[in-house]
Amino acid sequence: MVTFAIIWIYKDEMLMLSQKSVESALGFFGQIAMTMGIAATIVLLFLAVFDYAYQKYDFEKNLKMSKQDIKDEHKNVEGDPLIKSKLKEKQRQMAMQRMMSDVPTADVIITNPTHYSIAIKYDEDKASAPYVVAKGVDQVALKIREVAKAHDIMTVENRQLARGLYEVIEIGDLIPEQFYQAVAEVLAYVYRLEKKA
Repeated sequence: MVTFAIIWIYKDEMLMLSQKSVESALGFFGQIAMTMGIAATIVLLFLAVFDYAYQKYDFEKNLKMSKQDIKDEHKNVEGDPLIKSKLKEKQRQMAMQRMMSDVPTADVIITNPTHYSIAIKYDEDKASAPYVVAKGVDQVALKIREVAKAHDIMTVENRQLARGLYEVIEIGDLIPEQFYQAVAEVLAYVYRLEKKA
């Protein structure tokens, strides 16, 4: 295309070559060949730069993941949400069973009669302060009270203490210092009743 364009530009001079000497005709063809070479090189360089830019863009575009690819990768990395939810449910059930099996070891269940239940144990060989072996709200609280009743664990109603403990403490944690006095009074009350019995 480039060479044809150059020939077209110089067509008139080419037609006049028959009237010129062999040396000037050869010089003219040499000049045309050189012009064609330079023009073709410039065009090829331009095309190479354009092609490189396009290939790079196309490569990067192919590297980018589609929304479906991202979802699939997330599923592979994180796991299928359905399986994850089933696993979490199973873990919750196992944790609940483990917690309920610890309720019979408690010294006392502190309750807010309908909503909260906190099972507390004091074992000076295991910890320096009383600790929580189970806690629950609503249905779980009711279940804790049922297990406690079945195992003759005393239940003490103290709304404020039950709610306060539930909000700041996790299972296995020692009773925080701000609750020492209240919990000590509850435990002392329970121990006195047990001695009388």
